[in-house]
Amino acid sequence: MRADRAHKLNKSNDRRGNFVLYWMQASQRTEENHALELAKQEAKELDVPLAVLFVLNANYPSGNLRSFSFMFDGLRDVKSELEEQGIRFVIFKGDPVDIVPKVSKRCALVVTDVGYLRHQIDWRKRIAEKLECPFLSVESNVVVPVRTASCKEEYSAATFRKKVMKHFAEFVNDFEAVELRSRASLAEFEGATGIEDVDLSDLDQSVSVVSDFHGGQKEAKRRLEVFLSKNLDRFEEERNDPNSGCLSEMSPFLHFGHISPSYIARRVIDSCSKGKNAYIEELVVRRELGVNFVFYNSKYDSFEALPQWAQKTLNEHRKDKRVRSFSLSELESGKTDDPYWNAAQKEMSLTGKMHGYMRMYWGKKLLEWSSDPESAICSAIYLNDKYELDGRDPNGYAGILWCFGKHDRAWSEREIYGKVRYMNSNGLKRKFDIDSYVKRIDNLSFDRK
Repeated sequence: MRADRAHKLNKSNDRRGNFVLYWMQASQRTEENHALELAKQEAKELDVPLAVLFVLNANYPSGNLRSFSFMFDGLRDVKSELEEQGIRFVIFKGDPVDIVPKVSKRCALVVTDVGYLRHQIDWRKRIAEKLECPFLSVESNVVVPVRTASCKEEYSAATFRKKVMKHFAEFVNDFEAVELRSRASLAEFEGATGIEDVDLSDLDQSVSVVSDFHGGQKEAKRRLEVFLSKNLDRFEEERNDPNSGCLSEMSPFLHFGHISPSYIARRVIDSCSKGKNAYIEELVVRRELGVNFVFYNSKYDSFEALPQWAQKTLNEHRKDKRVRSFSLSELESGKTDDPYWNAAQKEMSLTGKMHGYMRMYWGKKLLEWSSDPESAICSAIYLNDKYELDGRDPNGYAGILWCFGKHDRAWSEREIYGKVRYMNSNGLKRKFDIDSYVKRIDNLSFDRK
């Protein structure tokens, strides 16, 4: 593993301890997990056991039964795989800022994966202040480490593309598995919970589980193989048609770290498909541009994160008359006067997913229906984070802010939008059979009642 992936979070060099701890948070998998492999390597060199900790935080921002259920599919895979390797896996419920230091009192070293959102960065900072042993974080969920790709927030994909792709070849194969002798004979962790005994009753129950879409590294790899064999050839030409069914569906798995983006990239490249370049653009350039955005811009979920030209033009059109408006409750229920928007909202609320092209239309219409841009952004984030399996994610925030001008350029000026790119239903009709999309979602809604 290249040194660029690992970051020291505190100044301690005291490695006297009884075991190495890997706090698994962002990379919830055992396969091609750089953080896990570094923890194995350290345990091997120190000749001590390795334990893997997961902290279930019931108060995770916008977390609910839907997202936790998908996550637990992955953790069951993790438990099974770690047990086969003779590695102890423990779960605690609570705040990781309290739990991680408590569990690691006898540690020689604590390793974690990197999270790029504000609360994830804050967790690691506060934990680092409490630990007496060394604390390392490892970037496992991007192909190219964020600081290596760029030392600043990038303006757009055009400015980011050359920078990230310059390092692509050297990092996409940057992985080596570590063989660790079975050393699971640790004393019991007081307060730990078995995965089968975790009580989910105190989680937000307001959003139902998606019963036909499961998480986990095994399911992620299965779906990837289906995509490679059946849909990658069509991806470049048909990806903007929600009726084509040619998307990879990797986004939720990437969000929870159930699969490595480097693994996906290698499988795509090896396929020799005509759609591989278009998919690498989405997987690496666009996805990691989102990571760049949230890492370097702490206001990533607000109006202030928009480029100056977008803020200026939207400010100039704040007082433009809105022909109609809808309450958050009406939006959440899909009760607007736009059947296409309603279908997109219902797709998300029922399936935990929304096609990317429809999400752009969905987000932009909120600007028309809200009293100001801030309200539109807040509504989009609330709905996206609540219902999407890949919500609460760098790409979610980047995608929402794109609807308001982020990573884009100025276009022709019009009411309400100013110079922000405009979309309307006629554009949907030109692109694909939007009425078939609405009919499909209506049938899905009927089937699930």
